Formats: sequence, structure tokens, C-alpha cells
Amino acid sequence: MKHYLARLADKTLKEELEAFGAVLITGPKWCGKTTTGFNLAKSSLFLQNPDEREQYLRVADIKPSLLLEGENPRLIDEWQDATQLWDSVRFSVDQRGETGLYILTGSTSVDESLIAHTGTGRITRLKMRTMSLFESGESTGDVSISDLLDGKEIGASSNHSIEDIAKLIVGGGWPASVGKSLEVKQRQVAGYCKSIVNTEISTADGIKRDKEKVYHVLRSYSRHVSSQATIQTITNDVNKNFDSVNRRTVGDYLNALQKIYIIEDLNAWSPKLRTKTVISTSATRHFVDPSIAAYFLDANPQDLLNDLETMGLLFESLVIRDLRIYTEHLGGSVYHYRDHNGQEADAILHFKDGRWAAIEVKLGEKAIEQGAESLKKLANKIDIDSMNAPSFLAVITGYGFAYQRKDGVYVIPIGCLKP
Repeated sequence: MKHYLARLADKTLKEELEAFGAVLITGPKWCGKTTTGFNLAKSSLFLQNPDEREQYLRVADIKPSLLLEGENPRLIDEWQDATQLWDSVRFSVDQRGETGLYILTGSTSVDESLIAHTGTGRITRLKMRTMSLFESGESTGDVSISDLLDGKEIGASSNHSIEDIAKLIVGGGWPASVGKSLEVKQRQVAGYCKSIVNTEISTADGIKRDKEKVYHVLRSYSRHVSSQATIQTITNDVNKNFDSVNRRTVGDYLNALQKIYIIEDLNAWSPKLRTKTVISTSATRHFVDPSIAAYFLDANPQDLLNDLETMGLLFESLVIRDLRIYTEHLGGSVYHYRDHNGQEADAILHFKDGRWAAIEVKLGEKAIEQGAESLKKLANKIDIDSMNAPSFLAVITGYGFAYQRKDGVYVIPIGCLKP
């Protein structure tokens, strides 16, 4: 195996193996699940090995426990190809009463009716995504979310230019692309996206779908990244090319893309407010990596620089990707906020101890003031008698300096951030 690139998930996986009998790592193909699992495993089973696949599947039907034999932790890659293994793993954990026995990986979510037991208390889940800028070495890591939560002072700068940000969006955070030229990265992203259209979407449920329709659904979805576009809006967009695609079909396609972890919408946050303002519950549209949207929009870095509005939306999606990775590493979750008065925050970081933070994403420095004012208005709406005041407010930008304004709002280039 080539040199292993350390991931934030390494620490989480090790801790989960110390607490549970098995860990299921989920996420899109090519994001590094298998490599991360293999790095900690002492034996392995690759169900998609073409030389052994047929034999493995026969054994899984007859006596799945045989496939669990090996030194622990044992990696079982793409376990969903033989769903019988789930119950076998769960039973083995029960019988042995030990932790750190198995690492499962899966690129497709599984119908829970196909397994007899959810594995609660025995099998825990760990979601992986593509690499954050900190993991790929594109962020200095001089500003820590943990420090921001503790109210510490910051001071740093990013050496990224707006041209660099455009390249980071188009190239994506795919582990196999680290250190490669932009041309190679784009070729790899193109190959990945073509496989989504041609084959991968069918692995979600075994249903073959019209490739042209899949392509146009993905292209339309890309146009609406970082928005709360409805399925009907996406359907209307698709029907500029087809007259017969209905809302149900588009919804079915989007569900399939969620099952293979290509789409990852950002759910809405529902805080307790001082007033009876109606809060939107619509999710914000995002791919697991912004390079997917760039591909389906046929956008190279120069195209994005010529269309800063579109670049801003894809930049927001890149920031959301990184915030999800960093926040979940710290045990929290990311949401968005929008109410019917138009008040919004691109990201809300919420932690188990009740602490939270609000973030606006602004590509350029000229919009920082607007973002800061919006965040302060949101903070004033929160009923702090019922929940905590925000631990921090921040505007995340594409480049420049990291500092705290006189009003307390942080300004942070994405190329300075880490957990």
C-alpha cells in the first residue's frame, strides 16, 4: 500500500473500536473508507475482489461466520454485498463479549428489513466524506473550532488566492487526487461522476435508470447547490430537456443518490426564539463534495471566476463539507437556519453540551460586513432564557486574514481552519 494519508476519522475509529464490538464506516466510494479501515485492521475480507467474490457470496449464504475468521480487528469491505454478514457480526460480538472485533465499510445504505437486528450497542456507525482542506494539507490549521468555542483569541492568514479557491472547488477532496495536477484531478472527478450516471446509481436498489435523465437530474441539482430548491423546482428544470419526467421520478433519483452518499442535504435548525417567527424546515441542497457540482455544471476554475455568483454557492458547499468533518470530529452536528423573515445562517454548529455557533459563508471580503450583521441579528432572536447564547459567531471567507472584529464576530479564511 502507498503512503497512508492520515484522516481525522482515524482517531474516531480507534476510539469507537475501544467502545464497541464493531464499527460500520459509511460514505461515498473513493473517499478513503477502505484505506482508513485497513490501516487499523489486522485481517481483511474484500467482498468485491473479482477472484474470490463468487465463493465469498456462496459461503455467506451457507455459513457466514466462516467469513469472520481472522485476526481482529477484521475489515469486511463493502459488507452490503452479503447482508447476512450483519447479523453474523452482531451475533459474534454478543457471543465473544469483546470490543474492537470488526470494521465494516459500506458505500450503499441498506434496507433495514434485510437484517434481523439493528446492532444497537454492538455496532456503531462512523460517516466518512472526502478530505477536508486540513486533511489534504490545504489549510494551515492555525484556527481551531475548539479554541473558538472556548473564546480564545485568534490571528492568522491564508495564502490562498481566489484563483486557488476555484481550483480547490473543481479538484475536490478525493484522497487519490492529493498531490496531483489540476488536470489529473479533473479527469479523476470526471471518471467518478460518469460512473455515478452509468452504474453507481443502480447499486442503491438494483434498479436501472435512464442515463440521460440521471445526468440532467444531477445537472439541475448542481444548479441549485446551497439553496433550498424543492423537488418540484428541480423537476421543472429537468423538464427543459424532457417532457415526461414527473416529480416522483426525480424524488426517486435523488433518494437513490442519497443512498450511495453522493447527495448530503443540510437539515434545518429549530432553536427557541424570542418571537413566534416561523422557521423554515427545508433542507439546503449539497453534494458530498463540491467538485461533483462543478463537473455537472461543466465548470473549470476560469468559468467560476467569470461567474462569481455560482462560485460563491459552490464555495459555500465546500465550507459546509469541511465544517461537517470538523464538527462531527468534535462530537457535534451541522445545520442551517432560515426563517420566513429572510433571516438566515449558512451553518449552525451544535454540540451535545448545548453549545452552538452560527456561521455565514462569504467568498470575498466585501461581503463580510453583511454576513456579520446578519449573524448578530440572528443571535438577538434567540431566547437565551431557554437555551445558551452562541459560543461564537463567524464569517468564513475564501482568503485573507483571520481575526476577531470589535463586535466580537470572527472572520476566518477556510484555509486556516481545523477542528
